[in-house]
Amino acid sequence: MTRNSQKIRFLRRHIPEFECVPGCHDCCGPITASSEEMARLPEKSEAERSAALVALNCPNLGENGCQAYAERPLICRLFGTSPKLVCPNGKRPEVMIDPRIEQQIYRYFAENRHVLL
Repeated sequence: MTRNSQKIRFLRRHIPEFECVPGCHDCCGPITASSEEMARLPEKSEAERSAALVALNCPNLGENGCQAYAERPLICRLFGTSPKLVCPNGKRPEVMIDPRIEQQIYRYFAENRHVLL
């Protein structure tokens, strides 16, 4: 397991979870992810990625929501757990993310090349 994979695993465990509004995908726009995060996601064709970008969606967004929910990237997990990335429907965990963990996530973003999904 690489150092970055270990870091991702640690950060994922420390991001609080909460129930989204069923069927909502308000925060599922185009995003970037590191190569380690991309490797966990289903492969998408260039046509699928292009169509999603034109629609301002994520290529993993399907009719019933995120098709890669269990492996979604850190930025997706962060939505709704931070005052910086609030859920447009007002959903949130009982306790928001620890600011020190959030800083570690942003440091990870800054230190690792990310590409558009």
